[in-house]
Amino acid sequence: MKVLVVEDEWMVREVIVEELSDQGFDVLEAATGEEALTHCSRTKPDVLLTDIRLPGKLTGWDIAECCRRDDPTLPVIYVTGYSHVDPRMVPGSVFMQKPYRAAEIVRTIRELTA
Repeated sequence: MKVLVVEDEWMVREVIVEELSDQGFDVLEAATGEEALTHCSRTKPDVLLTDIRLPGKLTGWDIAECCRRDDPTLPVIYVTGYSHVDPRMVPGSVFMQKPYRAAEIVRTIRELTA
């Protein structure tokens, strides 16, 4: 199963990428929205895990919307460290607050794809 992890904080990204890899997931990673869209267009992920606030013009909401054009049922896990963000929930998505544990992400991915 391919998981696209979009996270601009390199340490957070590395921890989650390592945990997902250790759990047997095929992990693609991106630090920006632009990188994420490149991955979505080249290699269709089975799950998108994206931070909402990213550097540049694209947000996690934008990334999910673009990736879901090709796959409307793509499961999305939105994460943020900002408490004042109103979730824009769509079917097949989950909203999580940072800090989270890598095990929570693994469990959530398995639940979304069961």
